Amino acid sequence: MLYKNLKAYITKFSTDTRSPLTISLWHAVVAFTGSFITIFMLMSLSEGLQLSLLMAPFGASCVLAFVLPEAPVSQPRNIIGGHFITTLCGLTVYHWIGSGIWALSLAVGLGIALMIVTKTTHPPAGANPIVVITAASSWSFLFTPVLLGSVIIVCVTLLYNNLIKHRKYPTFWR
Repeated sequence: MLYKNLKAYITKFSTDTRSPLTISLWHAVVAFTGSFITIFMLMSLSEGLQLSLLMAPFGASCVLAFVLPEAPVSQPRNIIGGHFITTLCGLTVYHWIGSGIWALSLAVGLGIALMIVTKTTHPPAGANPIVVITAASSWSFLFTPVLLGSVIIVCVTLLYNNLIKHRKYPTFWR
């Protein structure tokens, strides 16, 4: 019985289906340009304002914002809300429990669960508690880079994606 269940389970790992993703040079150029502009803006504003507005998960947010702008996880409420909620979880757990394995695991799991119940799921934001805890971040991290940076990402995404004829961003606000 165990062998049969294990074999059935293992067969789920194989498939003959090919990737449904299509290759389009135009989409690659659009995604490159939008991502370039966004990161350039974040870095330029960081230098000009003497604030940190960039963190690694923002690069992954650009993938969603400029490759899949119609996806629910790419919408403004998800980008801003997802980053805010998971960072808040990371900061709360870090300042309450510390930085051990339990704290990291709890903060990531809690952040993901709260994104689901608030309808703000944004996959790149799942990394925020790890960033927060491993960097021993202060509460100000919630506002810069997280809140201000994610608002800038959404603003650039709104302006840029709507310049493209066949795009409309966002698909929803609420």
